[in-house]
Amino acid sequence: MLTVLRTTWPLLLGVMLFMVGNGMQGTLLGIRGGLEGFSTYQMSMVMSGYFLGFLFGSQMTPIMIRRVGHVRVFAALGSMISAVLILYAAMPHWLVWAALRVVIGFSFSGVYITAESWLNASSTNETRGQALSAYMIVQMIGIIAAQLLMNTADPEGYLLFVIPSVLVSVAFTPILLSVAPAPPFAQVKRLSLRKLFEVSPLGVVGMFLMGGTFSALFGMASVWGMRAGLSVPEISVFVGAIYVGGLVAQYPIGWASDRMDRRKIICVISAVGTVAMLLAVIFSPGFAVLSVLAAVAGGVANPLYSLLIAYTNDYLDQNDMAAASGGLLFINGVGAMMGPPITGWLMVRIGSGGYFLFLVIMFGGIAGYALYRMLRHPNRIGQYPGAYAVISPAASALAVDKALKAAEGANEDDARA
Repeated sequence: MLTVLRTTWPLLLGVMLFMVGNGMQGTLLGIRGGLEGFSTYQMSMVMSGYFLGFLFGSQMTPIMIRRVGHVRVFAALGSMISAVLILYAAMPHWLVWAALRVVIGFSFSGVYITAESWLNASSTNETRGQALSAYMIVQMIGIIAAQLLMNTADPEGYLLFVIPSVLVSVAFTPILLSVAPAPPFAQVKRLSLRKLFEVSPLGVVGMFLMGGTFSALFGMASVWGMRAGLSVPEISVFVGAIYVGGLVAQYPIGWASDRMDRRKIICVISAVGTVAMLLAVIFSPGFAVLSVLAAVAGGVANPLYSLLIAYTNDYLDQNDMAAASGGLLFINGVGAMMGPPITGWLMVRIGSGGYFLFLVIMFGGIAGYALYRMLRHPNRIGQYPGAYAVISPAASALAVDKALKAAEGANEDDARA
């Protein structure tokens, strides 16, 4: 790991600063939107814009990289992110914010794809798994640190918009001044949706529902917090708890998934998420309990994402994994666009509890469909399932493919040992 950090620290530092900026803007907009008097549904449309842009960026960035190269794409999109973060404060109108969220989602998608290409090129076969693990860890550290920075200034002012803009601008420095050359870019093709569904119905349905889950859970958390009357420190703790729960739960669930039927784990942890969110709907608990339930939701959602990708790849040849990952991430992105609007509509109709009700429906849908698939095909799972890899929802198909292959290699090494 020390070798990995020594060779990739400029990239990892830059990515962490980008994630601080991204984590701050997501939480800050929900808070500032409430202060500006934007309605819940208007803010849901603002939050949905990010996922529309992210999906569009995942399709366009490979074309841009092939035309003008990694460095220009990285610098241009990073500059766009920095500018948008300032424009939020200068142009406080929900329609403008929605448009800016599309732009910043597009830009962050491109930045992630470019950074992951660099990381992959700078790693050897022996260090790629460690490098990708470090990449996922610094992403989570950046987002959690962003919630702490939310308490450094008044959200009604400009400073909280300036801080992430400056951090994003500074993030260029270690990456663009590093000696690592720009890597060649290999585009990842997708399997057709019909082929993906034939290979793994649970993978396709689960990833679509997970898209809605992630976009609602993370994108609407601060909007819910403002509607529920939480203070800024309480909102930052609530959002931070989601990410901490996801970070802590990934590894034990991943360990278990390599040793038993993944459908059972998907069903069980989805049911846990369903029950936890149902408790929030029925009992309207206090803030301390809500924070614990938020950690449970994050601890279910993040591993579920990795589990569904690993489960789908259990039934594919290794040469098809990258194409399948690209298709699954596209399906996830389509699902993500519907999460905030539906959550916003539920919050308007039934109050702040609509936030948790939507998560009940999403987690419950995954649990129910996984149970249905087990009952219909009780012996579908192979005796030796493929490897589980810790994967971030922000990861591109390239990173997913490399993470899975690195995990497969580690499993083979363990088996030989």
